[in-house]
Amino acid sequence: MNQLTQLKLEIENIATKERAIVSQRYFKTGPGEYGEGDIFIGLTVPQTRDLAKKYKDLDIDEIKDLLTSKIHEHRLLALFILVDKFKKSDEKEKEEIAKFYLNHTTHINNWDLVDQSAHLILGEHLHNKDKKLLEKLAKSENLWERRISIIATLQFIRKNQFEETKRIAEFLLKDKHDLIHKAVGWMLREVGKKDKKAELEFLNKHYKTMPRTMLRYAIEHFSKSEKEYFMKKS
Repeated sequence: MNQLTQLKLEIENIATKERAIVSQRYFKTGPGEYGEGDIFIGLTVPQTRDLAKKYKDLDIDEIKDLLTSKIHEHRLLALFILVDKFKKSDEKEKEEIAKFYLNHTTHINNWDLVDQSAHLILGEHLHNKDKKLLEKLAKSENLWERRISIIATLQFIRKNQFEETKRIAEFLLKDKHDLIHKAVGWMLREVGKKDKKAELEFLNKHYKTMPRTMLRYAIEHFSKSEKEYFMKKS
């Protein structure tokens, strides 16, 4: 029995229907919802992480098998393994992993999949490179590629680089989707944790026209008086 077959059997043995039902509700898999049609088998995130550590030596074809699976936990597991491989790879291998990641964005199709991988693979890959690719993703018709574009910048924020986050945030100011509003607000809040002045510069320029959800996420840690100031639209 190869490792991939063994892994899938192990998943089936520990998965529960009860957990699957909860996950399918939480990740909005119903008709017309953002996760419509996604299938959960019923693993917790800690269980998925443990499996990723156990099967960290899967090769890229086996990872592709998981990432292109209809089962959500398979895809999350693939991304956990891919992130680990990326961290341990040399520059050439990192380039290949980043390319693989970008070639499979259609399968990175829920917010948890994006949030657990975009900054750790694409963000880290691009932090000393040309970042025009993020602009392209920000303009994509694909919701998850747009979310990837802003979440990838978390890695820049961690390195005290804020301009790309603000630039991509500006591209996404008129986005219609709540999940983009939340992601942009979250990244602006992360900027503020590092440099409140940098966040305030962005907010003072855009707060009157920002989606309210985006603004609320961005100012979550502000004082009551600061929140009141920014939530007033003139």
